Amino acid sequence: MMRNTDEKICCSCGKHPLTKDEIGLVKKLIDRKAKQFYCLHCLADYFEVTEDELLAKVEEFKEEGCTLFR
Repeated sequence: MMRNTDEKICCSCGKHPLTKDEIGLVKKLIDRKAKQFYCLHCLADYFEVTEDELLAKVEEFKEEGCTLFR
């Protein structure tokens, strides 16, 4: 089965496809022009926080109207 070339893959564990929220978090927290992405679990490890803390940030960003989370 061929993978969609636009599909984002976690650069740490290989999970795919990544969700829009996972992609948005990497762009918001690491680099707006990111070429490598992390899944929620690996991003939590990267920042040494819980997945729930990251999900809470996603909700905050959505409430603020951040366009990365539409």
